[in-house]
Amino acid sequence: MPIETLREFLGWSAVINLGLLIWWLLFLIFAHDWAYRLHSKWFVLSIEKFDGIHYAAIAFFKLSVLLFNIVPYLALRIVT
Repeated sequence: MPIETLREFLGWSAVINLGLLIWWLLFLIFAHDWAYRLHSKWFVLSIEKFDGIHYAAIAFFKLSVLLFNIVPYLALRIVT
């Protein structure tokens, strides 16, 4: 695979993943109560636990996007 193709793939992958991250964050901000009610039907969760789980998952997702999409993209931009 040519480096230009890989660089383009990583760039678009980062854009899509960051869009998903922003959507997830906005969804939790504006539909928090609805999402909590939906999940509490399936699992026994307190609001604090629900928020903690989502906070940790968002942090993990953000770190994953940074490590697996943005850093390699920037490295390829610097090298080529």
